[in-house]
Amino acid sequence: MAGLVSAIHDFDMVENVDVQHKAGQDDGENMNGKRILLIVGGGIAAYKSHELVRRLKERGASVRAIVTKGGAEFVTPLSLSVLTEEKALTELFDLKDEAEIGHIRLSREADLIVVAPATADLLAKMAHGLADDLATAVLLATDKRVLVAPAMNVRMWEHPATQRNLATLRADGIRFVGPDEGEMACGEFGLGRMAEPATILEAIAGLLGAEEARPAAKATPLRALSGLPLRGRHMLITSGPTQEPIDPVRYIANRSSGKQGHALARAAKALGADVTLVSGPVTLPDPQGVRVVKVDTAHEMLAAVQAALPADIAICAAAVADWRASDEAPHKLKKLHQGTETTLALTLNPDILATISKPGPSRPRLVIGFAAETENLIENARAKRLRKGADWIVANDVWPGTGAMGGDQTQIHLVTGDGVEDWPPMSKDEMAARLLARAADAFAALRPAAE
Repeated sequence: MAGLVSAIHDFDMVENVDVQHKAGQDDGENMNGKRILLIVGGGIAAYKSHELVRRLKERGASVRAIVTKGGAEFVTPLSLSVLTEEKALTELFDLKDEAEIGHIRLSREADLIVVAPATADLLAKMAHGLADDLATAVLLATDKRVLVAPAMNVRMWEHPATQRNLATLRADGIRFVGPDEGEMACGEFGLGRMAEPATILEAIAGLLGAEEARPAAKATPLRALSGLPLRGRHMLITSGPTQEPIDPVRYIANRSSGKQGHALARAAKALGADVTLVSGPVTLPDPQGVRVVKVDTAHEMLAAVQAALPADIAICAAAVADWRASDEAPHKLKKLHQGTETTLALTLNPDILATISKPGPSRPRLVIGFAAETENLIENARAKRLRKGADWIVANDVWPGTGAMGGDQTQIHLVTGDGVEDWPPMSKDEMAARLLARAADAFAALRPAAE
């Protein structure tokens, strides 16, 4: 009886949340016929799984739920059974369900598996291939895409062990949404809040749409991901914007946050590389275990990059200002009379990517640049690769509507000598893990010829 009362309470809470959502929701993505397997982990954010189920059902998806032992401490399987209109599953060794090898069937029938919330413990089990309950057995047995919404305390999220597990999962192709920054149930503040159901729904729609409409990016051979494929290799990465002084209080810059470059540094470290991160002014914490050189201007960044050479792989992810003031004013420039025009003379900054791509003994064996464009994306990226002498160019659309500049999500096109790969939308952390896995594999192929 207590379980039934709890289920009714949970159900009512979802009704209230859903009414608030309907007041301003749009039609969203049509998910008719799509089968979602939802795994609910053991965190306070488990209550959001109810709203997520309701939104998925509204859009025509069918949902089945697996509730972990910890998850059942926060939401009842009965409430999820009511919402999904399917029995919520909890036990691996259920005589009735496992008579038909239920965990294998569950792992194959879904179009997408969503883990929300995913605790630090659940992520660790996934990263190490453990299968000691129904949820982890399904995750290990599946051949379908998996989307994970992490939820944990900020210190648990930032712990090196969690970051290693995240890098492993991203390299394995696991997709992530969130976490968000905000106040925790424990009273602390930071990254670790589970993404809101609307955000998770958007990520689900993107993955289902990408599976149907986009050619998949080339898979990275597993041999490149075994062990630490970049152990003993020096990787040089630039990140963030540069600030070019006009006078003591003003400067020329751009909206780069450094999130992509810092994500690349974390991913490289997770694969065993010795990483030097040359960073412009950002508000991000330094990646753990990474050598960080902080600079302000393009000239300082070039000097730091050259000082860090030689390197095996270089990734120029920084958004370096193209111009600087021809003459930096020694004092603050004053406004002239109203209606009077002021002219600011500019001069080109040094080209860091072109400089390190020049043939010679100090050139890294693999040089990867970025092309942030607002028009003619692929055409400009191809031209940039040839003009700069880089091996690869990561092209991304930074038109304001995309949210890529300064945001957490991105969609890139990898331009190489072999052609163009269109990657689906993903988080910047996931993109970093996938790009580094590709780079490790490419470097392994280059190495025998060079050594």
